[in-house]
Amino acid sequence: MSASVNRQVLLAEKPSGKLSPSHFKLVDGKVPEPKDGEVLLRTRLISLDAANRAWMQGATYRAAVEANTVMAGGSISEVVSSKAPGFTTGDLIFADTGWQDYAALPAKHLIKVPKIEPMSYLLSVYGIAGLTAYFGLLNVGQPKEGNTVVVSAAAGSVGSIVGQIAKIKGCRTVGIAGGAEKCKWLTSELGFDAAVDYKNTALFKELKAAAPNGIDVYFDNVGGDIFETCLFQMNNRGRIACCGAVSQYDGAPSATGPRGVPGLIVVKRLVVQGFIVTDFNAERDKALADLQSWVASGKLKVQEDIINGIENTPQALIGLLNGENRGKRMVRV
Repeated sequence: MSASVNRQVLLAEKPSGKLSPSHFKLVDGKVPEPKDGEVLLRTRLISLDAANRAWMQGATYRAAVEANTVMAGGSISEVVSSKAPGFTTGDLIFADTGWQDYAALPAKHLIKVPKIEPMSYLLSVYGIAGLTAYFGLLNVGQPKEGNTVVVSAAAGSVGSIVGQIAKIKGCRTVGIAGGAEKCKWLTSELGFDAAVDYKNTALFKELKAAAPNGIDVYFDNVGGDIFETCLFQMNNRGRIACCGAVSQYDGAPSATGPRGVPGLIVVKRLVVQGFIVTDFNAERDKALADLQSWVASGKLKVQEDIINGIENTPQALIGLLNGENRGKRMVRV
C-alpha cells in the first residue's frame, strides 16, 4: 500500500431501513498532515460494534455519522509521526480513527495501550468488549455468589465475556443466543450452565426451565422482546444492566416489548441502569489487571472473529448485525 494514499470507507447514504453495502463507498483520500498537538496514526485493527449502526440514526453518546463522511469507528492504530508530547513513532493507540488507513487526531483524544501479543486482544478482551463486560456486570449488575445471571447476545463480543466473568464470580449463568450451534458452544466451550435459543418460539418457557429460581441479574444487549421476557422473570431487587439495544438498531424498530415496565419495576423493586464503558475510566487499571489474570489462568477464554481488508468492513458490520459473529468481530486493515 502506498503511503501517499489513504483508503477511506464513507457512509455514502444514511440508511432508512436495513443496512446494505450500497450505503457505503470506498474512496482514495490523502494522507493527512498532523498539526501541532496532533498525532498521525496508521490504522491496524478496526473494531466492529452494533453501536456503529446506532450512530447512523442520530446523536448518542457521540455525534451522529453524517452522509459522505468517513464512517466512525474505534481502532487500534500505530503512531506514524507525532507533533504532541508523550507520543512517539511506533506507539500503539486506541482511538476513534474511523474506517480509514490514516487519521490525524488531537493527542487529548488518544488512549495509549500496551504492546500485547496478539494485538487483537487490545480490541477484544482488553478493549471495549472486555471492559464493557467487566464494568457492566460487576459495577452495574453487582452479582453475588449463587445469583442467577442471564445475558442476551451471549455469543457476541461482550456477552461471551459477561457469562464467563459471572461463572468466575460463582454465579449460575444462562446465555441467550441465536441458534442451537451457538447455544452448544456457550455450554460446552465457555462453561455457561445453560443456553436458550431466542429463535425458539417457546423462549419464555425455555428460559424458565434454564433459570428455575428466577433471574437476579440480567445483562441486556438487545432490548425488545427478549428484554420483556427476562423482565417478567426477574427476582425481587434484581438488577438489569442495559448495555445495548441491537434489536432496535437495524431496520424498523420493534413495535413490541417491553410492556408493563413501570409496574414491574415498582413491584419487584428492580434497578434498571444504562451505562457506557467510559463511565468507569478511573477503574480501568484494576479491570485490566483482573482480565489479564483470568486469561493467563485459563478461566477466561478469548474468542475473536477477524476479517481481513478494509474493503470488507461494510459487509462485516452487516454480518455482525445479523448475528454472524462468534466473539469479538474486527477488521485487520
